[in-house]
Amino acid sequence: MPDAKLYISYNQIHQLIDRAVKNFGLGDSYNPDLIIAIGGGGFIPARILRSFLKAKNGRNIPIQAIGLSLYEELPNAGQNGIPETPGIQVTKTQWLNFGGADTLVSLLGRKILIVDEVDDSRKTLVYAVSELQNDILKQEEQAGIAPGSSNTEIGIFVVYNKEKPKGGNLSDVIMSRYYPAATTADRWLFFPWDCTTDIEEHTALAKKSFGDNNSS
Repeated sequence: MPDAKLYISYNQIHQLIDRAVKNFGLGDSYNPDLIIAIGGGGFIPARILRSFLKAKNGRNIPIQAIGLSLYEELPNAGQNGIPETPGIQVTKTQWLNFGGADTLVSLLGRKILIVDEVDDSRKTLVYAVSELQNDILKQEEQAGIAPGSSNTEIGIFVVYNKEKPKGGNLSDVIMSRYYPAATTADRWLFFPWDCTTDIEEHTALAKKSFGDNNSS
């Protein structure tokens, strides 16, 4: 029986994203011009993904960061054998800034790609999509155009999707632009940026985990 904890290395994440870009035709079938990374787990995957997309299209896609938290703030959560426990309500800790002259973000007409490291309960992704759709509607109203007429599109990229009942639903339109690099059972995913001890040991454990995990 495999360890309940799935160790994941930087190299494996890099390889999974590379494979996903090719398999899904990202940059072709869906060619984003704005990446929105959900912090903190979406930051590194978003940066790696941007490099692969630049290799295809020759341009750097801007990355915006948002902060959403669903996991309970437990002492040493994610360390020393203490798993993070999903909470009930999503908390917005950081969002796009539409007010400052140097940070004005126009969403209208964009092909947006939300990036996170894992689709667990789906609550965080549902919340992010809902809030972005609200912002798009506000910007369309400010621009004096009809709701939905800006042709703004939203897609989702996750490194891992957990096969489990979800706590929220995404529309068929959004799910048509849903790109999971890998799928796994409902296990504790231990990403390399969570490691605070020996990264070499973590990498070795990740190689063993991938050997035990057929869905990676």
